[in-house]
Amino acid sequence: MPRPILATIHVDSMKQNLAKAKSLSPGAKAWGVLKANGYGHGLERAMRGFAEADGLALIEVDNAVKLRELGWKKPILLLEGFFSLSDLHTMAGYDIQAAVHCDAQLAWLEQVAPQLGERGIRFDLHLKMNTGMNRLGFKPEAFAAAHARLSAMACVGGITMMTHFANADDIEHPLLPIAEQIRRFELGAAGLPGPRSLSNSAGVLLHHALRNDWIRPGIMLYGGSPGGGGAEQFGLQPTMTLSSEIIGVQEIGAGEAVGYGSRFQAEAPMRIGVVACGYADGYPRVAPLGTPVLVDGVRTRLVGRVSMDMLTVDLTDLPQARIGSKVILWGKGLPIDEVAAAAGTIGYELMCALAPRVPVVED
Repeated sequence: MPRPILATIHVDSMKQNLAKAKSLSPGAKAWGVLKANGYGHGLERAMRGFAEADGLALIEVDNAVKLRELGWKKPILLLEGFFSLSDLHTMAGYDIQAAVHCDAQLAWLEQVAPQLGERGIRFDLHLKMNTGMNRLGFKPEAFAAAHARLSAMACVGGITMMTHFANADDIEHPLLPIAEQIRRFELGAAGLPGPRSLSNSAGVLLHHALRNDWIRPGIMLYGGSPGGGGAEQFGLQPTMTLSSEIIGVQEIGAGEAVGYGSRFQAEAPMRIGVVACGYADGYPRVAPLGTPVLVDGVRTRLVGRVSMDMLTVDLTDLPQARIGSKVILWGKGLPIDEVAAAAGTIGYELMCALAPRVPVVED
């Protein structure tokens, strides 16, 4: 019998979440974001889950090629752009779009523009503006010049103007409110032609009035919240359920400890359940006492330190629980954001950290 841990991917929930994103941005096209192997769900599963997206967006050139080989016909966008001159030839061969965010990329394009232009190749590109997040992009005052350089190249087709919000889930952020990023974007893009792409998941969920020609939802498509409320509050469905079983039960007395470091000490007699899941499966080792867990559909709590292959839960008030009882670590019935918040992280990290040794199935 295989070890009883399992990740179940809910493809229908992906479809529902994408439909929700599109309904909140009427008139805009939607990229389905597949970064990090579809946020840990698998590239091919995510492609099927987001079949109704207008395009798919990710990071790696090789995975963009894989999407084409899997049969994706609609647009593909490289969100970090291209990383070398050779990537441009790959993009040309597979009709892949890319972000452009720095002078080095402009120089590479200028180098190949005559050759590709003569072959009739035209890239649709996405010129990124740095409106304060200070990761990638041209500052607003340099944006028009970068736009002009792109427009002059024979290999460039359409130019979409884009930026990325740092704090769309916190409207009144004291350092960089979304209104300030929008102001900077409007200043830098003033008078320039082309569609615009502003909203990430938080923008889609919390700022419906933003003008977008393309939206770029990510975490919301996977049933997670970017902030500003829980996913269920927005009508989003979980797309990954991590489940296991109780594989051992211990009866301990008052004063006895549980797990490495003896960090948890019982104040009264307790029943402790041992679950076949640990940090080598992707469950966060830092999850503290009290992190929620479901056993046979009943909420209980994590006790003791998470180890490599096992974790321990409180079964004191669950007399029916026994070896073989079903355990939900996150997913349907237990929001991943709640587990992540208890561990001091975000649902994105838990999804992406799912270990290769965990079997994955679809429901």
